[in-house]
Amino acid sequence: MSGTETGEQPTKRTLRRDFLAVRSGLTGDDTRGAAVLLAERALELAELAEARTVAAYVSVGSEPGTRVLLDTLHARGTRVLLPVLLPDNDLDWAAYDGEGSLVRVRHQGKIELLEPSGPRLGPAAVLAADTVLLPGLAVDERGMRLGRGGGSYDRVLARLELSGADPALVVLLYDSEVVARIPAEAHDLPVHAVVTPSGVRRFR
Repeated sequence: MSGTETGEQPTKRTLRRDFLAVRSGLTGDDTRGAAVLLAERALELAELAEARTVAAYVSVGSEPGTRVLLDTLHARGTRVLLPVLLPDNDLDWAAYDGEGSLVRVRHQGKIELLEPSGPRLGPAAVLAADTVLLPGLAVDERGMRLGRGGGSYDRVLARLELSGADPALVVLLYDSEVVARIPAEAHDLPVHAVVTPSGVRRFR
């Protein structure tokens, strides 16, 4: 066992376990109330108010809720792109066309996801986004994000960086998930802002 797993510093794996355990204890009322507040806070962001295209995602389970935010952006006329998980864990994209455009998809060995049913636009479609909303489990004071470990959004961020695209990167979290420090690797990129039910914090 390495020193990082014996109490010197928590690893990403143990942090993921701990944050997921806290989320699993949230009630439906907790998550619904947080989703409304998250949408209100997020919609105050210039990065969303002025965006023509937003790459987002559909929250599942006890994740900070995105549905209110997606519907409000769509009603405003913002083009919203949602991910479609590919067999290799990369992400394709399709446009969100309202709640009726989502379908339940169960990927082998993974939780059931809600994905857009429209035409697939290809993994590079995310390059057109002015703002990218990222799922996560935590963010630290430097803006470093802790993801779920599947690597899908690492590929998205690498694709953005390689292309020279520079959208605003925003992560949606609960208040308790903004922490002092998360272990980071050389390829990890900080986000520009975190939105929680209590407000917005900006980085870099």
